[in-house]
Amino acid sequence: MPKNLETSIDIAASPERVWAVLADPSRMPEFSPQCVRMIPIGKPKAGVLTVNLNRAGWKFWPTTSRILRYEKNSALAFRISQNRTIWTYTLEPAGEGTRLIERRDAPNGTTWVSRTLINALLGGEAAFEEDLVRGMDESLAKIKTAVEAG
Repeated sequence: MPKNLETSIDIAASPERVWAVLADPSRMPEFSPQCVRMIPIGKPKAGVLTVNLNRAGWKFWPTTSRILRYEKNSALAFRISQNRTIWTYTLEPAGEGTRLIERRDAPNGTTWVSRTLINALLGGEAAFEEDLVRGMDESLAKIKTAVEAG
């Protein structure tokens, strides 16, 4: 059973400034080492579908997701259709700035197909989840840099 994964970073900027960077899902490839494309089909809001392309090394795979939460200055969450995982970015005031939390939840586990492909092509679940956490840390660091650079 996949674990829920979480990491966070403090950003020297208001939640409004962090949201201004995070609010456009098509920018996700700027930050995520695994996401090559994330294209919302319509204006981003709860219920909107996205079409995504991901990669790990030489391996590429498409996914779709549905935006579950799109709460200005507060939260962005989407569910990946192919494996049922939920990715959430939560913004919390932290002193003079914002704590940005990235979380991957698998409340009902993932699909058999997803587990099989992870085991066969991506090094197994433990290694894959370690890579995900490294990628989450990298994504948050890049978002921090983009926000703080203005």
